[in-house]
Amino acid sequence: MTKVTVIGAGNVGATCANVLAHKDIVNEVVLLDIVGDLAKGKALDSWQQAPIDYYSTKIKGTDNYRDTKNSDVVVITAGVPRKPGMSRDDLISTNARIVKMVTKSVVKYSKKAIIIIVSNPLDVMSLAAWETSGFPASRVFGMAGILDTARYRAFLATALDVSPKDIQALLMGGHGDTMVPLPRYTTVAGIPVTELIGKDELKAIVNRTRKGGGELVGLMGTSAWYAPGAAAAQMVEAILKDEKRVFPVCAYLNGEYGMKGIFLGVPVKLGRKGIEKIIEVKLNKTEMKLMEKSAKHVREVIKTYKGMDI
Repeated sequence: MTKVTVIGAGNVGATCANVLAHKDIVNEVVLLDIVGDLAKGKALDSWQQAPIDYYSTKIKGTDNYRDTKNSDVVVITAGVPRKPGMSRDDLISTNARIVKMVTKSVVKYSKKAIIIIVSNPLDVMSLAAWETSGFPASRVFGMAGILDTARYRAFLATALDVSPKDIQALLMGGHGDTMVPLPRYTTVAGIPVTELIGKDELKAIVNRTRKGGGELVGLMGTSAWYAPGAAAAQMVEAILKDEKRVFPVCAYLNGEYGMKGIFLGVPVKLGRKGIEKIIEVKLNKTEMKLMEKSAKHVREVIKTYKGMDI
């Protein structure tokens, strides 16, 4: 019996649970939130969708961590979005406390689980969860690269008027303005994207991708949820089906790319054991400089987090 728990029944968590149910690859999805009735209501709504959309995955809403016992994968979306007047430090402090508390509860009931972090600021929250869990780094990592590459590919699909299915891309680095899109590793049905689009237009798309989350907040007044929820669900699917998918994931680096002690977006092979391999692609000097700049920014946030002594 396969079991997945999603912590946080907000828009992202509820979407992740619903997308997973539609994939029909899990026996049970547990949706947990401190607001128990919210989780129960969204789970019930999704379960009532099952006869319509033809899936058998059972969905349970709860506020009790005992219901998460023996989960194969746990997705943590819990935390607060940054609000007007809230500093970056406020966000780090609030969400780190939440993520650490949630991780302790998860580990208590599911000692063999793989943990996927979606809470922001992602790179530091992944570090907080890993340190709290005591798990090997192969079983604790963050979701960002799949979402960022999806945005990049969607923008390219619109610009080129082609199906997004045919676009393959890679982004690395931190989640946010310092992410590192790699046009050199971007193809459309195997054709290098640089042969299909002008340099200036491609640069504009890269910049739009970096600010993709902010664009949606500006349009909706809140963070995105459809694409982030689906991205987390895709990672869960790759793990449960042992697909050995190659995805950009926020992973702990221990010497890869010349970096240590930091969670950063890099391509990995994802399977039943979690991160089975970190893939080191060859970066040119410009790309490596951007990676180092991104890592520097992440280290600054880590320093802020460590200084809080949470």
